[in-house]
Amino acid sequence: MKRVVVGLSGGVDSSVTAHLLKEQGYEVIGLFMKNWHDDSVTISNECPWLEDSNDAMIVAEKLGIPFQAVDLSAQYKERIVDYMFAEYEKGRTPNPDVLCNREIKFDVFMDIALKLGADYVATGHYCRKAEEIIDDKPVYKLLAGKDNNKDQSYFLCQLSQQQLAKALFPIGELTKPEVREIAKEADLITAEKKDSQGLCFIGKVRLPEFLQQKLQPKKGDIVTIPSDFSDYITELPSFASKEEELKHLATKFTYNKTDGKVVGTHQGAHYFTKGQRKGLNVGGTKEALYVIETDVNTNIIFTGEGKQHPGLYRNVLFVANEEIHWIREDLTLKFGETMQVEARIRYRQVLEQATLYKVDSGLYVEFENKQSAIQEGQFVAWYKNEELLGSGVIS
Repeated sequence: MKRVVVGLSGGVDSSVTAHLLKEQGYEVIGLFMKNWHDDSVTISNECPWLEDSNDAMIVAEKLGIPFQAVDLSAQYKERIVDYMFAEYEKGRTPNPDVLCNREIKFDVFMDIALKLGADYVATGHYCRKAEEIIDDKPVYKLLAGKDNNKDQSYFLCQLSQQQLAKALFPIGELTKPEVREIAKEADLITAEKKDSQGLCFIGKVRLPEFLQQKLQPKKGDIVTIPSDFSDYITELPSFASKEEELKHLATKFTYNKTDGKVVGTHQGAHYFTKGQRKGLNVGGTKEALYVIETDVNTNIIFTGEGKQHPGLYRNVLFVANEEIHWIREDLTLKFGETMQVEARIRYRQVLEQATLYKVDSGLYVEFENKQSAIQEGQFVAWYKNEELLGSGVIS
């Protein structure tokens, strides 16, 4: 009998995951990961992880499976929290959920599971896994979940073949309503429980307050750039090569304070990210202001009026060599090669047509349509026919 360790989070998805695996005849063990100790930054008095670990325990009891909680907060602080602070400080926007899967659930947690003699680790992610024999060896594929509204393959875009080999995603074939229905029928306490918001495992945290612990507030100007800013309207120069053109299009606009007008002040450029609208507190404009660029060196936030502001849009992005990750190592592009894909730059974004270009220093992703708020530090993931082939950190 194969042994599976399920990451029980105290939510409905992981509860049903454990239930289904048990029905399929696996020997199931439930583990709850505690990744956070510091209650000073959670918003309310409710202590989410206590409640969640309690729910996880009740589900395990109901299913008659062994259960224990593991404390991974030291690794979580080092690998996720410290990385987040460092990225925000540089004016980049990290994605802790993607990192949490790569560094915690499918690394530290997986090691614990394997030490418990597990054959597999299972999570309540909405995605699917497939396997194909290519050149006499098994190649694992990460596929989008069946529920379009809930597909979470993006969060697993940094997994490796070794990690996928040991992973199971039992609810990937189901929709959220079906999962809730199964939980109800199995009489699981989590059947009606609301989906958790907030950082993976930290619970309800307000990001600016969270960041303020490490990154000191620092007053700076909010500058609005007009939509007819000179750099937006310059004609494209002619390029000697495709690579030159891509490089030009992937380069972000640079702004100076004198390019626009000062419309307000803020408490620190490193608390803001591109495309953000909330928290600017500037009135008197026809349309809402959006952050189009932040400069952590001069501590200025550059904004533009309205969702269609040209400063928000680009159609090419770059990923440096050391940040390129192929789940399908067998499909890795070599210098000079291109690939037609569909790609997204954030979770929940509809997949967009794009072309990958491998150059000496990295990889260009050229989208057919301009994308709003391409943000350094975030992950771009590329797909073909529902399969996530690879990903990279936007530079």
